[in-house]
Amino acid sequence: MALNVRLDLRQSQSLVMTPQLQQAIKLLQMSNLELGSFIEDELESNPLLQRDESENAPAEASPGDTPVTQSEDPPAALEDINLSTNENDTKKNDDSMDVDVDNQWSSDTPGDQALPGSGGLNNAGPAKGGSLEGGEYDWEQNIISDVSLRDHLIEQINMDLLDPIQRLIGAHLVEFLDESGYFIGDLDEISQSLSCEISLLENVLSKLQHLEPVGIFARNLSECLALQLKEKDRFDPAMESLVNNLELLGKREYAQLIKICQIDEEDLIDMIAEIQALDPRPALAFETGDIQAITPDIMMRQGLKGKWLVELNAENLPRVLVDNSYYAEVSQAGLDKEAKHYISECFQNANWLVKSLHQRATTILKVSTEIIKQQDKFFKQGIEYLKPIVLRDIADAVEMHESTISRVTSNKYIATPRGIYELKYFFTSSINSSHGGDAHSAESVKYKIKRLIDNEPTAKILSDDKIVQLLVQEGIDIARRTVAKYREALGIASSVQRRREKKALLGK
Repeated sequence: MALNVRLDLRQSQSLVMTPQLQQAIKLLQMSNLELGSFIEDELESNPLLQRDESENAPAEASPGDTPVTQSEDPPAALEDINLSTNENDTKKNDDSMDVDVDNQWSSDTPGDQALPGSGGLNNAGPAKGGSLEGGEYDWEQNIISDVSLRDHLIEQINMDLLDPIQRLIGAHLVEFLDESGYFIGDLDEISQSLSCEISLLENVLSKLQHLEPVGIFARNLSECLALQLKEKDRFDPAMESLVNNLELLGKREYAQLIKICQIDEEDLIDMIAEIQALDPRPALAFETGDIQAITPDIMMRQGLKGKWLVELNAENLPRVLVDNSYYAEVSQAGLDKEAKHYISECFQNANWLVKSLHQRATTILKVSTEIIKQQDKFFKQGIEYLKPIVLRDIADAVEMHESTISRVTSNKYIATPRGIYELKYFFTSSINSSHGGDAHSAESVKYKIKRLIDNEPTAKILSDDKIVQLLVQEGIDIARRTVAKYREALGIASSVQRRREKKALLGK
């Protein structure tokens, strides 16, 4: 077969993602914080974009005629704490607004010298808090205040320690607190660096352990709990023995603790309850990490005649407009070719951005409306009725691609009568029904397992096999290993361990 060279003309079709389309996809999966940052950058770089200061009503939709069942408030979320010692750190303020502004103590005595950087009591501004006037409350202001743990301790040191030398030592020891409020410094090294006796350091440290919050400057967990128990006048010899043997308490060696503390089972139960009520990390209340309150993107509420009303959160909607008047004015001016090209490109980008933002809002509203429609029983009756759905279920209903649904539901939150949830929460795996009915959601099965274990009688602890039998009776086809996996995910001990703990507490 001979080889030759020739030219052919072929025509084909292919999908090409333009920069504008890539930007629209990127906007769709952004969270409200990321979107806000992106809009700020665009406002700075594009002279034809301007902020819309007018009040725009959010889009609203009524997906169904289902009545709303009000329930409890959403539980508070726990957050990782990262404490620093900068003066600009913040803490959660437990003080109320019942202190008069003019009723602040200040010291003008020459002997009461304030430590450098402390600011003194006069510089401590009023506590930040939300206002209930007008029916509005700013929860974000209630999260943090302008007083750090270091400032809080320095103010107490200035008042409680009269000796200037002890005040300086106390300010130095503050720098050796870890994020939980424990003292992690080496007194020998500190003694050498400050050229003072260790006995003086121990004396100052002992005084610092009486500051607020109670338990601060403890060197270990036992000492932290002991300080709090002493404050409550509950540190008797039996409690001291229990605190000194926390490792046995962690191993649940209740019989041995009863012998060591020389108490009965009822006293041990009461003492354990008192210890559980203490705060093992006293500095946690002075959180200084970057806390960001979750702001829902979608608001769900009850409308007229029991209908669901779904609307976008107006506070999260970016309001930008194209400045057409400025564009017309600049276009009429005598510009060179390069400047005209730049203005034309800015005008196209601004129009495309406004259009993309509108499309993003419409898509989020449409997808969330369909999720609410399919999870109607969950909002009406609770987590036991959470329906197992996947991305394809919503994609088929709204006639979109699964990847679009995935982007829409990422980092998007909805405020419902049952709390604030991420849209991803409503997509769960399914567990088949033993009676041939509808499948069950994994989250609802976890809830049923927890309910069964919480209600189990002390004399008859439920094994995993018994839980499987009970769930099968409720129409849930589940394997024993799945029950064990869900139980461990819930942080629930095995039946053997639960039986041993309850017998030890009851003295049986």
